[in-house]
Amino acid sequence: MADPKHHQSNYKGWLYKWTNYLKGYQKRWFVLQNGLLSYYRNQAEMAHTCRGTINLANAIIHIEDSTTIVISNGGAQTFHLKAASEVERQKWIMALELAKNEAKKMADAESDEEEVQQPDKAELTIMQATLSAKLDDLNTCNDLIARHGQALTKTLSELESTHNPAEAASNMKSVQERATLFRITSNAMINACNEFSLLAQTQGKRWQRMIQHEHEQRMKLEEMVEQLAKNVVSLEKKARMSVSGLPIRETDSEDDEFVDAPEHQLEDRELTVALPHTPSEMMHRRTDSMESYPDLSSESESESSVNEATVYTTKTSPNKKHSQREHQRTGSQDKIRMPKSTSSDSHGSDTSLSRRKRRRRIPDKPNISLNLWSFMKNAIGKELSKIPMPVNFNEPLSMLQRIMEEMEYSHILDEAAKCPDSAEQMAWVAAFTVSAYATTLYRVGKPFNPLLGETFEFDRMEDLGWKGISEQVSHHPPMLAMHIDGREWSTWQEFTMTTKFRGRYLQIVPMGIAHLVFHKTGHHYTWRKVTTTVNNIIVGKLWVDNHGEMDITNHTNGDKCHLKYSAYSYFSRENPRKVTGVVTDIQGEAKWVLTGTWDQKMEAAQIVHAEESNKGKPVFETGPHKTMWKVRNPAPGSEKVYFFSPLAIEMNEMEEGVAPTDSRHRPDQRLMEEGQWDEANRVKVKLEEKQREVRKQREAEAEAMRAEGKDVPHYQATWFKKERDVTTGAMIHIFNKKYWECKERQDWHMCPDIFL
Repeated sequence: MADPKHHQSNYKGWLYKWTNYLKGYQKRWFVLQNGLLSYYRNQAEMAHTCRGTINLANAIIHIEDSTTIVISNGGAQTFHLKAASEVERQKWIMALELAKNEAKKMADAESDEEEVQQPDKAELTIMQATLSAKLDDLNTCNDLIARHGQALTKTLSELESTHNPAEAASNMKSVQERATLFRITSNAMINACNEFSLLAQTQGKRWQRMIQHEHEQRMKLEEMVEQLAKNVVSLEKKARMSVSGLPIRETDSEDDEFVDAPEHQLEDRELTVALPHTPSEMMHRRTDSMESYPDLSSESESESSVNEATVYTTKTSPNKKHSQREHQRTGSQDKIRMPKSTSSDSHGSDTSLSRRKRRRRIPDKPNISLNLWSFMKNAIGKELSKIPMPVNFNEPLSMLQRIMEEMEYSHILDEAAKCPDSAEQMAWVAAFTVSAYATTLYRVGKPFNPLLGETFEFDRMEDLGWKGISEQVSHHPPMLAMHIDGREWSTWQEFTMTTKFRGRYLQIVPMGIAHLVFHKTGHHYTWRKVTTTVNNIIVGKLWVDNHGEMDITNHTNGDKCHLKYSAYSYFSRENPRKVTGVVTDIQGEAKWVLTGTWDQKMEAAQIVHAEESNKGKPVFETGPHKTMWKVRNPAPGSEKVYFFSPLAIEMNEMEEGVAPTDSRHRPDQRLMEEGQWDEANRVKVKLEEKQREVRKQREAEAEAMRAEGKDVPHYQATWFKKERDVTTGAMIHIFNKKYWECKERQDWHMCPDIFL
């Protein structure tokens, strides 16, 4: 492999890459070019087959030992690489760091270019006034040249007709004066032309980009309007077919996404549930980008056919005699009492005098109108995390707090900890993962993007039985880490996401893996989250849908649960927001079925008999359905407070003793909660400018260290450290267990200064 030139960011050569399907390092040909690292099985494949690519602009490069390099792109892609020697590893590290730095500069330049494409009205007015002034100067010079030119011509004519030497000398002096004035005026004209030409050349390319941008936006708008028209025609056609009694073809097309979602309906006890994929299907579904997470892949939208099984309760089974006997034996268990929360009605009246009384209300949301489309039309197809957005689109909570809201129904985990049967415990865990989406039904506001180093702690051990800490551990890509300890369980996760605005809807694809461990049994569960889509961005009322597939794995004994979040379709006969799943053991035998919706409740039933139908479709007969989780209805007037639940209302309440980097100290978020949106927007801009300056300073220091040939240290989080996860094999941020000790001592010297 040829040595790279100094400061060269394009590089190629052999490296050893870890592959899960072969359980070892395999030799691969890697090419680093234009900020992208791609690999092939050999050099000949470069002409036709790329095996995988990772964008270094938002990647994290980690050095494990003398020859090993780990490159991660927000949890979605991870390359585990090994060089032949330490010298080769250092060459690759140098090339990778340079390529990453150049890719980030290119991204920033593109971002600046996009900002230039949309100047404000004041800038356009100034530019127009400047051009008008230059044009007036040119007209003035033109008039002067014409006048002085005529005078000079007249004087020359008089000089030619004069024969008297004395008079000729006098006329010659007049000619010189006229010529001097003409020359001065001509020079002024030339200077004005140069200035006008220079100004036109300077702004020409920019105006051309603006025109091209507006043309592209117009084309996109025309396409969206055309698509909306097609949707209307399709709806009218299907409505006429429905009225006339003709069958309506079910569809999962995106054409149905702009209509309002109907209310939840009661489901029948005879239903279908999604089955886990077979090993061969899982191998087919797995891509190289997910190699670092075996058995944890969760596609947000699977286009392949999903295996299903028919489920009967003992009341509706076709085998009547058997069903009647089962009903007589278990019928008294049909109605199961819901487990009570450990928080004294969670957020109701607090009977304990020693407990802190938390607030139950925040200021009402101001009635401030905003032209949504005027802002969002410039964000089509772009990564929203890189676009500065006014607080008008936000809710007064940080993403660090929003992720903690997943513990709204933490009592489910308390119930799961009591289960001696691992399959039933898995059913409780599955219900808990579904409950995390209940708060998204009406919450269309965007949480505040945390600043790098921002934290949030929530100590509810006294009433809810858990306490947690979250921290923003990366800025590019935006990433947070969270750790929560309960009395009988612990959960943690590293969370990042990609967001894309597609015109009619906004899609949010979470990345990272959530972990849950029960202290008594040691059962260790992991899962990935499904996709969230915000619909009706242009027309209609905003509404949220969660859809995709989720696989929950118990790494202790091999139990699995496959959940399917059905995508909403207006013409589907299925219940909206439906979630179904099956719990299987390590042999693949189905043990429990789960049914419900992510906005209302989840039920589980133990399988008492399984058989195969004539068509080869599994048929499960179950015992009575047990309610594992049921949503708490929102309080009256919740729409005035951003549809916050009582737990969300309590999160941003000021509290003494927390770290100075806590989200509750963030000034723009506090101003927004108090209804001072204009001031919040001004402070938000200042905070982002401060963060940008700190980032530039850090990059300058890193560039200086690279120029000196030194290793550049990566950003270190305050309360989390990056380690290899023994369960998944991925590099993730793990809680260092120092926060609560520092809080007890009120020792915050290690906290960065991030707020104003």
